[in-house]
Amino acid sequence: MYTSFILKDNPTLTDYTMALHCKLRHNGTNQDNPYTYGFLEDANVLAAIALETMAMIKHVLKYDVNCVVRVGCALPDDCDCSKEKVPLKLEVHEETRSSEKSSPGHKLAVLVPFRDRFEELMVFAPHIHNFLNGQHINHNIYVLNQVDNYRFNRASLINVGFRLSRAECDYIAMHDVDLLPQNAHLSYTYPESGPFHVASPELHPRYHYPTFVGGILLVKREHFEKVNGMSNKYWGWGLEDDEFYVRLKEASLNVTRPTNITTGKENSFKHTHDRSRRKRDTAKCFNQREVTRRRDRQTGLSNVQYHLQSSRELMIDGAPVMVLNIALSCDKALTPWCECKESSPAAAKRNVSAGGSHVKTAR
Repeated sequence: MYTSFILKDNPTLTDYTMALHCKLRHNGTNQDNPYTYGFLEDANVLAAIALETMAMIKHVLKYDVNCVVRVGCALPDDCDCSKEKVPLKLEVHEETRSSEKSSPGHKLAVLVPFRDRFEELMVFAPHIHNFLNGQHINHNIYVLNQVDNYRFNRASLINVGFRLSRAECDYIAMHDVDLLPQNAHLSYTYPESGPFHVASPELHPRYHYPTFVGGILLVKREHFEKVNGMSNKYWGWGLEDDEFYVRLKEASLNVTRPTNITTGKENSFKHTHDRSRRKRDTAKCFNQREVTRRRDRQTGLSNVQYHLQSSRELMIDGAPVMVLNIALSCDKALTPWCECKESSPAAAKRNVSAGGSHVKTAR
């Protein structure tokens, strides 16, 4: 059972935001969707929290939560929540998760690596939930929210998400939050014969090289375990899925792709990434470029280091979502580029194995 709150009789809500030291992101409402969620930002913790109970929020915020303040407030010293109070009027509505199943015994874990992509998440969650329900896919959606101060590590988050979901789900979708399937014939069913690349090079709006397996990839539990998951060395953007492709090939796991799809690169998916607003972290420091072009035989699912700070179930426009707030750990002797700070590249290089074949990519 999931509890949602609807804000009532507050037409000015779009001009306001909940206050966490007067520094919060605002999501607003619209005429079609009265659900409103507060996104809480602190020094080391970024969590999406539904307005579940006023007592819970007050405990988390340690602030006056019976009011909202104007977005213009930037720093705690600049504003006082007692000014321009707008009372919150809440109604509780309970909803249940769909029990429809694609086939007995199979359940999909949609693993969504995430950091600071709230606008995309609010669109993604209801879209993918409805899309999967349309195919009668029994599923859970896991938002893998990286809350540490290291550079983003998509692959490590997927490793963690797999660990935390494998007891309940027997296959995963490694899923970008900004890629929305538009063609109902793009199947998310159990990949019996091997990894299934939903966002194939022939259909992906941006990446078209033959060995591309990013965007959306379905992998069953035993195959992900067989290749020891993904490399943990990829801090920053790019190349982790190319290294994963090499793992699959070495394990003789052939990637299959959609067939008989009548749509193409322009209309099979909606890509919501805005490159002008969302700058990707493509920096390379120390010997990162050299190491991440090679097959990683040191790290993977078996030794990903992390701490699960908290977890919370949300309803986003009718879609049940499990937010996992994950703090990754970094072995700075092995991957000093997790922070990309000036240090001793020579010392780092001595600690990193250069063995294995090169990872080929067309990026």
